[in-house]
Formats: sequence, structure tokens, C-alpha cells
Amino acid sequence: MSTNDIFSLKRPDNEQIYGYEAGSQERKRIKTELNALKENTVEIPLIIDGKEVKTDNIREIKAPHDHNLILGKYHQAGKEEINRAIDTSLKAKEAWENTSWEKRASIFLKAASLLAGPSRAEINAATMLSQSKNVFQAEIDAACELIDFLRFNAYFMSEIYQKQPRSTPKILNRVEYRPLEGFIFAVPPFNFTSIGGNLPTAPALMGNTVLWKPASAAVYSNYFFMKVLMRAGLPDGVINFIPGQGSKLGPMILKRPELAGVHFTGSVDTLNQMFKEVGANIDRFDTYPRIVGETGGKDFVFAHKSADRDELITALLRGAFEYQGQKCSAVSRSYIPKSVWEDISKELVTKTENLKMGSVDDFTNFINAVIDESAFEKIKEYIKYAKRSDSAQVIAGGEFDKTEGYYITPTIILTDNPRFRTMVEEIFGPVLTIYIYDDQKYEETLNLCDQTSPYGLTGSIFAKDRYAVAFAEKALKHAAGNFYINDKPTGAVVGQQPFGGSRKSGTNDKAGSQWNLMRWVSPRSIKENLNPPVKYMYPFMKEK
Repeated sequence: MSTNDIFSLKRPDNEQIYGYEAGSQERKRIKTELNALKENTVEIPLIIDGKEVKTDNIREIKAPHDHNLILGKYHQAGKEEINRAIDTSLKAKEAWENTSWEKRASIFLKAASLLAGPSRAEINAATMLSQSKNVFQAEIDAACELIDFLRFNAYFMSEIYQKQPRSTPKILNRVEYRPLEGFIFAVPPFNFTSIGGNLPTAPALMGNTVLWKPASAAVYSNYFFMKVLMRAGLPDGVINFIPGQGSKLGPMILKRPELAGVHFTGSVDTLNQMFKEVGANIDRFDTYPRIVGETGGKDFVFAHKSADRDELITALLRGAFEYQGQKCSAVSRSYIPKSVWEDISKELVTKTENLKMGSVDDFTNFINAVIDESAFEKIKEYIKYAKRSDSAQVIAGGEFDKTEGYYITPTIILTDNPRFRTMVEEIFGPVLTIYIYDDQKYEETLNLCDQTSPYGLTGSIFAKDRYAVAFAEKALKHAAGNFYINDKPTGAVVGQQPFGGSRKSGTNDKAGSQWNLMRWVSPRSIKENLNPPVKYMYPFMKEK
């Protein structure tokens, strides 16, 4: 550790988003990379202590949009590998936490530079193929957001370390931001490669060692990022890559006394189970584990009668159907006044039915496949339920076919019941449910929106009337941790809109912010008395 300099980082700019226009160099590079990955299947091992580990438990990786496209296979961890990974993490901890913060930062900043340059096409192509994202959705996720996480987290870390208490002429005070005692268990979702990378790297940046269990449907892209970290100089054992079945691995890991924290994004049911298991094992642990979790949402677009019609239509189309509605922040319910609906209904339905769907290789496609058969069947059942109901009608889409890939057409459901099942439950697919309200019942319907769902992740208000905006902002204070005015409620940018929600949407620790990084340290206050007293008596004791 250097002792004769003070190092600081400049606040970074957000990574520039490539447009992939026809004829552009980035378009040519991504097309080349897509072809290369499709022609070369990959065997993905576990990585424990920087070494490849293979098991007898192997699972195949298929592209969601093409059942015949085999991308590779991956080895799954069992009890032996889990225990080895934990022991490795604990062994690597001392050297890693004693590495100066700027040297830790340099590793992740180098990884960001690799992603921005030589590895950009690879990570984007891997995400497109394994998670069925079109090129733009992959670019804003696997490249730009992951780069931003790495760069901004390093900057936020430097700001945290600069936060120090006041000292006096006689007393020198400082705070040491210690990593947690034990190991961190990182469990990301399938839908964002950026979250897959952020969940293990954020705690590691702060000096912790991590077990990283990637989502089964995202092992492919996450592995490519793990290789980037290794090329960037990540020391062996700091992050251990352990694909496997969460329901089997989780209980083993959550019983280890050395568990210090869980960094999770996924379903409510899984987070609830984690809380239960940690609670049931609380007497085992060396410390109280930190649980940082983001689950899902029942995200909304609420329109006032003064809303701009074209802006509203675009927000609904992009917010509900980009990446097949498989974003935690995707619009899945909307409240629209009758006068506005009369103006936009035909155009919204027409544009929805004209959204082109197909493989990620065809860049004219707006919609691709949902992630797997389980998701396909779940979404299909919601659509069939709406078709059977007397309280709803499917006015756009509603078709599904898994012959070649897991394809579900963008679907709009119209309901006269504001508590209809698809207005309340998270679907995680390209399904939008709309409730039409009387123009004069704006305030009443805002309260309905706030009370309908158990979630509180994202939402937006569309209105030109500033008083209407202000009222909605107040009425929906707890309905969304990320609230948008005249914008779709998706696409939070690191360093601009810290992301996270409360209620049943999670612990709201705001990924890509100082709040999140603070969860991975345990501050120690250090006081040095520069002029210690030499007598025990106080002045008040001189007279009886």
C-alpha cells in the first residue's frame, strides 16, 4: 500500500451508446461476433481460486429464440465445489481486503475499459444469443450499463472513503470502512448481464470476497464477463464462479457460519425464502448477514387527461414490450382516462400488432423470444386467463408459439376491473393491462394505483398539467422507488437514477450508488487523543 500519495477519481461520464446503424463499424463487428459464437460451442467450467473446475453435472445452453442453436454447455456445482469455493473465498480474504482501494479500483476500471473496447462485441453478442435480446437492448445492458456500474462504483467508493468525521486540535478522528467479516453470496437474475456483473463486483470492490452463482439462463454471458475480470487482473479466489441450481446450492451456502451478506436480484418468493433460511440459521452465523435484495414490480404508466398522446403511446410500446417485458421495471399496467383512450386506442393497438418479432440475428425485429419454457408457459396461462374472463378482453396480440423458439406476441388486455389479476400480479412478459377511468376521477384512481399492487419499483405519470404532476408525485410517493414524469418507467441510468424499490420490490439499496456500496462495509471509528489527561479528577470535584 502506498503511503506517500493521495489518490482520487474524477466522476465518470456514462458510456456512449452505439447506434448500430446500417453500414456502421459496430454493426459489422457485432454481426461477425454473432456468427463466430454460433459456430463455436463453449464448455463453461466453474472457476474456483482462479482455476477451472469441471463436474459430472452438465447442462446444455440453447438460444431461447432457436431451439436448434446450441451455444454450449456448463458444469454445475455440488456440495463439494460449494465448500471449496467458500473455503477459497475465506482464504483469499485477508490479502484482498488489505489491498489498497485504488489498486482494487484499477482492476474493475480495466475491466470496464476492456468491455468498452475489445470485449464489447463479444459480451453483447453473448447476451443477444443466450438471453434473446436485440442489439440495442444488449448494448444498453451488457456493454453500457455494466461499464457504468464498474466505473461509477469505483468513483463512489472513493467518495465514501473521503467521508470522515470532524477532528479537533486535541483529538484526531477517522473512520475506516472495513469489508464485512466472511464471504458474500451474489445471486443475479437472467435478464440483465449488467446486474449479473454488478452483484458480485460491487461487494468485491469494497474488499469482500464473493461466491457468484449466475442465473442458469445467463451463465453464458456471465462467463464471458468472468473471463474479462480475470484478464483485468482479478486475484484468484476473490470472485468464485459457481453455476448451479439455486434451490440446491442456496440452502448449503446460507447455513455456513461465515456468511456475511447476500446480494440478490430475482423473484419475491426466492428472496422471501432467503430471509427465512437466514432467520432460521441466525444462531449459526458469526455476524448478522446483510441481505440486499431487489425483486420485481407491477410497474405502471398513469395518464392524466392533459397527457401528450404521442408521448404516451411511445412510452407504452417501449416500456411494456422492449425485451419482451422481461425487465423488473417493464410497464405491465396502465391507467388511462376515457378521453385520452378514445384518442389513442386504435393507434396503440395497430402499432402493437405491427411490432416485428423474430430472431436476434434480424435487426429489424423489435421483439424476440422470452427466456425459457417455464416463462413461456406462465405468460401463456395469464393470456388464456384473460381470454376466458368476463372482466377483460385481449385487444392486441395474445398469440404464442414455441415451435422454433419461445415466442409470445406483444399483448394488450383491456379490463373494467382495476383489481383484475393481470393488474395485480407480476407476469414478466410482453403483456400490458389497461384500465380506463373517468376523467373526473383522477385523484381517486391515483389512490387505486397506489393500493392495488404489493410492489413498489417503478412507475410514471404523463401530464402537461403541472398541478396534476405534483399531485401524482405526492399520491404515489411509496408506489415507486423510481418515479418518472413524462417518460417510460424503464431504462434507469447508473449515476443518474439510482435504481431500486421498496414494499415487495426489495430492500431499496439502490444499485449503482453509494447506498449500495455502504452495505458491503462495516465502519470502524478510530479516535486518537493527541493530549491524553494525566489526572483522573475533574474540575467539579475540587469543592464539596
